[in-house]
Amino acid sequence: MIRTIVGTQWGDEGKGRVCHFAMQNADVVIRCTGGNNAGHTVVSEGETYKLHLLPASIINPNVLSIIGTGVVVDPRVLAQEIKELKARRIKITPNNLVISNRAHVILPIHVELDKIQEAQRGDKKIGTTLRGIGPCYQSKSERVGIRMCDLVGKPETLKEKIHFILMMESADLMSAGHTICESEVDEIFEEYSELGQYLAEFVKDTKPILRKEGLNIVLEGAQSTFLDLDWGTYPDVTSSNPIASGACTGAGVPLNKQSEVIGVMKAYTSRVGEGAFPTEQNNEVGDRIRELGHEYGTTTNRPRRCGWLDLVMVLDACYINGCTSLALNHLDTIGKFEEIQVCVAYQYNGKEIINYVPVDLENCEPIYKTFKGGWSTEGVTSFDELDERAKKFIEFIETYTEVPVKYIGVGPDAKDTIVR
Repeated sequence: MIRTIVGTQWGDEGKGRVCHFAMQNADVVIRCTGGNNAGHTVVSEGETYKLHLLPASIINPNVLSIIGTGVVVDPRVLAQEIKELKARRIKITPNNLVISNRAHVILPIHVELDKIQEAQRGDKKIGTTLRGIGPCYQSKSERVGIRMCDLVGKPETLKEKIHFILMMESADLMSAGHTICESEVDEIFEEYSELGQYLAEFVKDTKPILRKEGLNIVLEGAQSTFLDLDWGTYPDVTSSNPIASGACTGAGVPLNKQSEVIGVMKAYTSRVGEGAFPTEQNNEVGDRIRELGHEYGTTTNRPRRCGWLDLVMVLDACYINGCTSLALNHLDTIGKFEEIQVCVAYQYNGKEIINYVPVDLENCEPIYKTFKGGWSTEGVTSFDELDERAKKFIEFIETYTEVPVKYIGVGPDAKDTIVR
């Protein structure tokens, strides 16, 4: 059985929380795409864990956590993350953590290129996290990338590959005044050889693991549908495919084995970085959502842009991903508003009414339906115990998307989840 967890908005919907909840009966959890530009915040038993590359399942020693082929790995960040969690007495061994030997490696050159490219965009900045993710995927698609198998393989091969990739990217670097010399190759080689030695025990080919019969697998998504390189709000997107089909590619599992696709959403919408955002509330409403929902980036701590729930986006995401159920987070947060707006359609170019996300989302004006808020979820442990106003809100989401809301987040801790 394979359950896939995907975001239905612009990320930060609480996928880590849902993954932590879903992994209780899992054998394997696989992080499939992205890099340390993403992050999951998991609150379990009062403890908060901010994860950037490791799957949310890493805090459960009985689950095998895999960093999949589709992930780009910064060895510096990963090694530090492992050390920090070990210091908090989280068990991390080759028995409960595997890094795909096919996953690509982020080098210092990628971080440098990220900064250069973002600066060159001028007023057309994407708002990247400047952690080298995009340039690493560029190296991957140019077929000059370094993989984890290279990092832990023959030293002479690693050094050759580092030299080659620096030469391949030299034009962009030199345009910003960065001159490459042999000593730089040596410095990177020495540091990354050491990192490779530290991580080597975790690096394996995942194929033999995943082909075992009867495994209960959870695919942990990063980023979200509308940050997808193909289906997101291009060009303000990520460099991978964080939709359900992309998760299968990044994990190395077949599409037809997915038994459940859980679309994760918040009861409002948030976004980090640039790009169109029809329901954004750049006012007191947005500020209040941000503070009540603690909307600050796990990786960057950047304040997120906030606005009302956009169900047109969620409807699109449910179709693209083939969602079989929805996980609705922050029902407690949105309930603090006496009146709630929900976008149910767009007025496109000032004329046509549409219910899909077009290629030029910036030309859309939201059409809202109003709901009564003012509910509390404190102490609520079942759907029947919810305030009638909250039930109507959830039932409308189900009717609109034609997908059942199976998981409902009613508080900050992973255990504050209603399962229907």
